[in-house]
Amino acid sequence: MKRAIPVVVLSIAGLVPVWRYEPSIGGGTSTTEAAPAPSTSSSGGTSSGTVVKGTLVNTEKGPVEVQVTFQGDKITAVKMLQQPNHPQTTAAVPKLIAATLEAQSADIDTVSGATITSEAYKESLQAAIDDNAKKAATASPSPTAAASRTIDGSALTTDKGPVQVQVTFEGDKISAVKMLQQPNHPQTTAAVPKLIAATLEAQSADIDTVSGATITSEAYKESLQAAIDAKG
Repeated sequence: MKRAIPVVVLSIAGLVPVWRYEPSIGGGTSTTEAAPAPSTSSSGGTSSGTVVKGTLVNTEKGPVEVQVTFQGDKITAVKMLQQPNHPQTTAAVPKLIAATLEAQSADIDTVSGATITSEAYKESLQAAIDDNAKKAATASPSPTAAASRTIDGSALTTDKGPVQVQVTFEGDKISAVKMLQQPNHPQTTAAVPKLIAATLEAQSADIDTVSGATITSEAYKESLQAAIDAKG
């Protein structure tokens, strides 16, 4: 009986580690959190960009108003600012937004069962697209204005006197020609307006000489061509 006591003690001691051991599932601790419910009001893109509100459209189901985020001309996100509190609307909105992001326009199909909301959504969306286009047009300078350049042609010496033109280009178009130097002669004075008018019409130096001012005309065309060539 005395020998049995140590055996029982050892058995109890051997079980202690087992009692203290807590099994770990999956090889480590982990925390699972419920994902937030997907929003039916907005989708796509980030908050950066140009944000434009569409018009508020009142319907028999309730008010509809969208807010659109643009990156340039691209629609990156659409958010419903106001929408009818109705199950069919709630179900339809994600479909309308997804179609908008794919089509990049308001030319999308209505959602069955939510026709009134769909039509109001498209109306508000189109207003936002139009507003964004107007803002972009106002903010951006016209290409011709941005590309305006003034170039002096070569200075030529003739028997009648020096001839040199200055040409203003709007993009590739000749928008103005100015005489920097010209002979002090009545025939030249009469010829210059004709030469400039012909240049603006032809948009090149391939124009006729003016009768009675041949020397000046040839020098004018040479100086003009030099300015055109310098523009590249």
